[in-house]
Amino acid sequence: MASVHSESNPLGKQSDYIDNYDATLLFPISRAESWKAAGIERNTLPFFGEDVWNGYEISWLNDKGIPQVAMAEFRLPAISPFLIESKSFKLYLNSYNQTRFANKETVERRMVRDLSAAAGGEVKVTILALDYSFPAEPKTVCIDDLDISMDKYELDPTVLKLAEGAAQDAVVDVSLVSHLLKSNCPVTGQPDWGSLYIEYKGAHIDEKSLLTYVVSLRTHQDFHEQCVERTFWDIWTRCKPEALTVYARYVRRGGLDINPMRSSDPAKVAINFRTIRQ
Repeated sequence: MASVHSESNPLGKQSDYIDNYDATLLFPISRAESWKAAGIERNTLPFFGEDVWNGYEISWLNDKGIPQVAMAEFRLPAISPFLIESKSFKLYLNSYNQTRFANKETVERRMVRDLSAAAGGEVKVTILALDYSFPAEPKTVCIDDLDISMDKYELDPTVLKLAEGAAQDAVVDVSLVSHLLKSNCPVTGQPDWGSLYIEYKGAHIDEKSLLTYVVSLRTHQDFHEQCVERTFWDIWTRCKPEALTVYARYVRRGGLDINPMRSSDPAKVAINFRTIRQ
């Protein structure tokens, strides 16, 4: 089973940038690893979803040797047993740079095959032309200006609570966002910045407690996907909403951004919009 602590993990190590196609560069990591450390079996968790990756530096050669450039959208199912380590993903995409392919459909099919094998589930790949327009950002209420005080920056789910006087049978339908999301890579310690979108239906959750929770992630070390899953789990178990979706839009690094979405709704599809920082 691939582990974040494996010696073959390329993250945090000097790497040669190979520009001829090589699928072996992909490094899968078990999604269950961090949950097992917490004593929880991941397959028992009450969420569905996907990880939406955007690649902004996609290139290959056509059959005449002329460079082609594009963007790409990758959708990895949350039910797949493995996530793909981001540096290995970048190295893999770079390996297309000096390789000839007949057309973009051939590139898509090759990427689908390789990424699905690495993730252990069906990955969707769409090559996007450079004139592609991303969908609009959904309407939300930003909670970043709420009046809170912080002196600790370690993950603390106990800060989450229902609004004072909230009745359990009074149902609200709310869409919130905080742009203060920051977590750290569990291998290198480098900061990962992003925006966190929280959509829920149920008893009114205290917005100050949600903001306090988001800020408490500031020194938390975990991969993007696992930070979103932990946030979903903490809100779900502490506040007990009827429905919940947590969606992070992380700032790109190395030509890739990673945007995990977890939802209690199995039919929920992540809208691949872009924030100003992406």
